[in-house]
Amino acid sequence: MKRLFFLNHAAIDVLFTKNSSDFVVSEIPLYEWSGEGEHLILHVRKKDLTTWQMIQKLSEFCGAKTRDFGYAGLKDKDGMTTQFVSVHKNFEQKLENFSDTNIKILSKNYHNNKIRTGHLKGNRFFIRLKRVSNIDAQKLTSAIKTLTKEGMPNFFGYQRFGREGDNFTIGLDILSGKRKERNRKMHDFFISAYQSHLFNLWLSKRLEIGHLVAGFDVKDAAVALGFDKDLIKNLKAQKHFLKLFEGDVLNHYPHGKPFICDDLTAELERFEKKEITLTGWLPGGRSMQSVGFANTLEENIYAQAMPYLAKMDGARRFAWVYLEDVEYVYKEEDAWFEMHFNLPKGSYATVVLEELTHSLNN
Repeated sequence: MKRLFFLNHAAIDVLFTKNSSDFVVSEIPLYEWSGEGEHLILHVRKKDLTTWQMIQKLSEFCGAKTRDFGYAGLKDKDGMTTQFVSVHKNFEQKLENFSDTNIKILSKNYHNNKIRTGHLKGNRFFIRLKRVSNIDAQKLTSAIKTLTKEGMPNFFGYQRFGREGDNFTIGLDILSGKRKERNRKMHDFFISAYQSHLFNLWLSKRLEIGHLVAGFDVKDAAVALGFDKDLIKNLKAQKHFLKLFEGDVLNHYPHGKPFICDDLTAELERFEKKEITLTGWLPGGRSMQSVGFANTLEENIYAQAMPYLAKMDGARRFAWVYLEDVEYVYKEEDAWFEMHFNLPKGSYATVVLEELTHSLNN
């Protein structure tokens, strides 16, 4: 699919490599550890390994089964990442002598509960871009200031779709019965890729609406989008680039439950204050759907998935997110542009890079 960007600048040619020096991810836990309980909490740093590969090594060393380990999220294989994993404290003594060139246990704690998937606030990222000229450093600075102020589209990253970018087609084949997948994890992964693909298509459509409303006059925008002129006028009156509609599914930000937008004026004010955000649909059963005109906008995108809703677990995903605790510096002598920022769970740092540089598949 052709991805749209929020920012309008030309592509910036820089060098980015996902290695342990230039790409670092640090998990931010959802809550503080109690300091007591039957679960051992390990703060682990790894490099050039997936989370599963790391857990496999810990499992082989201490004797705990891989399913006995708890983790909040899967981290990139490439680069340096730190995260928390839990295991029963019965294995603590065996892990005392654990040693691996790509894994280091930084510290330990205790908690009453096993860490569950999703039990994280977000992640903090460090990224170093190389071969950055003075002019491009100025462009990057301007772009990251805009993203910090305005937020950014929360696309699924290219990692979701496989090396060839076609994992979603396998997911559709599984749903339609054209393909069998006996491995349950891979079965769910491919279907998730299909849901992610539809979400990205929908989000690109919402960006297209924002660009056409901002860039065209009322008459031309109405023709291009097939909207009533009065609707275009109302959309132009909205301050934010991302336009909201009555019937959209919104969500309190950064935590809370989804709800239907039935008072657009009030919700626009809260959106401006970053108190709420728009969500998109990962199609499936028992998940909230938009209504009215907002739902009409989605019909063509999600029509293909409607016969298979009972075979998928649906959810809502933030469509627009905000960078927090942003820091950046240009090191002219090295031609490096370095940045730190926090993202909520499930958001991709590579999508930030794509938005900054307008280069896909960094």
